Parts: sequence; C-alpha cells; structure tokens
Amino acid sequence: MRARSGSTWSPPGESTVFTEAEQAALALAEEGTRPADASGGVSDETWARVREHYDDDRTAALVTLVAMINAANPLAVITRRKGGSYEAGMFAAAVGS
Repeated sequence: MRARSGSTWSPPGESTVFTEAEQAALALAEEGTRPADASGGVSDETWARVREHYDDDRTAALVTLVAMINAANPLAVITRRKGGSYEAGMFAAAVGS
C-alpha cells in the first residue's frame, strides 16, 4: 500500500484515499488483528473482496503479514515497548554490528 500525503484514516470501505484492493487488504488486517471483535474470524465478505484483487500468492503474503503483526503486538506489550519507539540502529550493539 502506498502512503499518501495529507491522508487521514477512515474505516475500510469508507476511504477515498485507498484503492479497492488496498481497502480489501486493510479490511483483512483489521478483522485479522482484532480477535475479540471478530470471534468468527475474517468475514466471508472480506475474503471475497480480498480474492477479487489478490491471487493465491499475494493472499498468502497478506495472511502472513497479518499473522506477523499479531505476533509483534503481544511482544511489544510483554517488553513494554511503546508504538513508534524504535529508532534505526538502536539494536546494533546487541547484535554486534
């Protein structure tokens, strides 16, 4: 997805900033990262929208990305990392660079 200057966030499907394909990917991410709100998983409607725009490989990549986001969020909570606190190179000393 491309960032566009001057844009503000809108719920998926309501934005005029993102393409239909980007909106489908955002809906997948939204439903896939909010398990308390989507106890039934990603809706059939969202899957249909995703499949309209993405082939098997790209859909698998989107699902993997959403899973990685879901894994990163609890890690940030456990380690008490605030969103946006990363600075380039901050772990260089820890990995011997």
